[in-house]
Amino acid sequence: MGIRGAIPVRFEDVFPVGAFAVSVEPAADFEASKSGGRVQARDKATGQPLWVVSVVDPDPEARDTSARVKVAAAVLPVLPDPAPGFPFRPVEFEGLTVTPYVNGSGRVAYSFRASGVRVPAASRSAAKGAA
Repeated sequence: MGIRGAIPVRFEDVFPVGAFAVSVEPAADFEASKSGGRVQARDKATGQPLWVVSVVDPDPEARDTSARVKVAAAVLPVLPDPAPGFPFRPVEFEGLTVTPYVNGSGRVAYSFRASGVRVPAASRSAAKGAA
């Protein structure tokens, strides 16, 4: 089979209604953290620190309404400002990949990674039009 590792996907295929970031925090390296202190995980390909962005999927047809997307970046990714009148921050992920796996319950689950976080294209267009 020609598929090895993570599968590149389009943001809109995974989050057709969009995504809202709730938080971003360092991803834990559970193996290295066993000796006591919490150690931040690093991306195996780039060596950069890994960050976890927790998101809410507002799609009413989504099976899971929350997800965690790991982002490799030298510094803490800066999330966009919250949407006016809402506590959530609309986001899009650049370079999104998915790795399916079987979880402890025997169900297929997905691990998401991205190369970056940005303001959604629609929000960028609206901001340019308002300027």
